[in-house]
Amino acid sequence: MKHKKHDDIARPSLGNFGRNEWAILGTNCGDIKQLAARLAEAFSPTWKIGYVDADHQEVGGSAVGNGQLGHGAILEYTDKITYNRLDFMGKPSAFQLRPLFNEMDLVLVNGNHFAAKKQVVVIDPKKEDSLHRKLDRLTDVQLILLTDHALQPFDFLKENLKNFDKIPVLQLADFQAVQSFFEKELHHALPPLNGLVLVGGKSRRMGTDKSVLHYHDKPQRDVMIDLLDKVCKKTKVSCRPEQAGELVYSHDVLPDTFLSLGPMGAILSAFRQQPDSAWLVVACDLPLLDEEALRHLGGKPRPIGHCHGLSQPGERVPGAVGGHLGAEELPSAAAISGTGLLLPPQGADKLPGAPARCAKPRCADEREHPGRGGRGAEEAGG
Repeated sequence: MKHKKHDDIARPSLGNFGRNEWAILGTNCGDIKQLAARLAEAFSPTWKIGYVDADHQEVGGSAVGNGQLGHGAILEYTDKITYNRLDFMGKPSAFQLRPLFNEMDLVLVNGNHFAAKKQVVVIDPKKEDSLHRKLDRLTDVQLILLTDHALQPFDFLKENLKNFDKIPVLQLADFQAVQSFFEKELHHALPPLNGLVLVGGKSRRMGTDKSVLHYHDKPQRDVMIDLLDKVCKKTKVSCRPEQAGELVYSHDVLPDTFLSLGPMGAILSAFRQQPDSAWLVVACDLPLLDEEALRHLGGKPRPIGHCHGLSQPGERVPGAVGGHLGAEELPSAAAISGTGLLLPPQGADKLPGAPARCAKPRCADEREHPGRGGRGAEEAGG
């Protein structure tokens, strides 16, 4: 057996900018930008769209513009009222760029300047030589678009592209068909939703293990597993490492690999094992939580966004009953834990991710409190 210094760690499917990134190349930058703008307009009501391009510096123009970078600053942030702007010196690495695009559902890239994980090739006879020089960037072509003057793809593409015969070919002018293609790809890129029941708490206040109390003729953790199974692809039980031995025979356990971090450690451990999944996370001690509330929480990855918190009326911690975290929330969760917080800070706008993506619905249409008195912020999930 080959010696390994470290255990294998599941790696998320990342690109240079985002998880679902597409380089458009083969025609002039103006047409690429126009196509990206039309796609952004079509999808922006529901999906988060990012765009990557390079500026064609005017001859004789200032290298850094009129801001503070021209006076020696290396970083400048400006609140432009209707949007925000960040200027900085130096060339960023992929590790620096990914956090900026992490929450995007779709990142469109000008492939004349940058490479991306997937590609859309435009067949423009005027740019045939230019495209031929970029063959090394055509690693995963998923769509070919013909301009008005192109009858078919170039011969060198047929010779060099994998599975060329299976690549769809559309007319660039047929925007509805192009939009339909990307709509399907956006839905295809949605991560699978897994369930996670938190049973790792020590139940100090209760004095007995809350996860095995019987409210519905079976241990409460099993009730939560049954509920999550109706909503999720697969359900796992999050526990402390010392609990795994007694649970492994009857449950699909996921022991904490981030220790002494409470619920945040459970979330990070889940993402570490399956970084390309979304997770619907609930505490074990919620006897009044019902399927309707879980479907409300787990069935809405769009259009609100990626992170939803579910709290009972009067709960001071958003997401204290449960949370739906998208696959892209791992960096946010890791960043929050790095500040010493074991749960998201108070206020729904402080949940991992941007304020516009957070919801704080009340369970079961406010008919019942799903976990009244059974769970505090300091001991969530057990």
